[in-house]
Amino acid sequence: MENKFEFTEKQRFTQWWLWLLLSAVMVYTIYNLIEDRQYFSTLELTLSIALPILIIILFLSLRLETKIDEHGISVRFFPFQITFRYYPWKNIKKAYVRKYSPLAEYGGWGLRQGLFGTGKAYNVKGNQGLQIILNDEKKVLIGTQKFEEMGKFLTEIKS
Repeated sequence: MENKFEFTEKQRFTQWWLWLLLSAVMVYTIYNLIEDRQYFSTLELTLSIALPILIIILFLSLRLETKIDEHGISVRFFPFQITFRYYPWKNIKKAYVRKYSPLAEYGGWGLRQGLFGTGKAYNVKGNQGLQIILNDEKKVLIGTQKFEEMGKFLTEIKS
């Protein structure tokens, strides 16, 4: 049976500054290798080229996926989490959308453990997210780029 009452969102790291930084590192690495290649062994040359390429491939594959339906909330940060982490509604005390400070509350973006009891965070960009407070008082924040749409969906599903 297909579930038509579902909210889904997929996010990727698309910040221009991040890709500029990664590109600059790659260009700098290649430039240094061309200029000073006689000082490097074959293994060092291979690693110097492979590492920045692997980091770029990693950032291209990273994605945050969120699903909300009448059964609960599922989230995964691929490729670090192959399966979804599922939070059933019966285990959720409160769920609401809010603005937050990624740097001050969680130390940045990605799959993060929060500072000073703020809980776990899944985020890739921005400062808006779904705050989940579980029955055991643990907190989970899931970043969103669909702030208003998610808020409306939560209102509909709660009623």
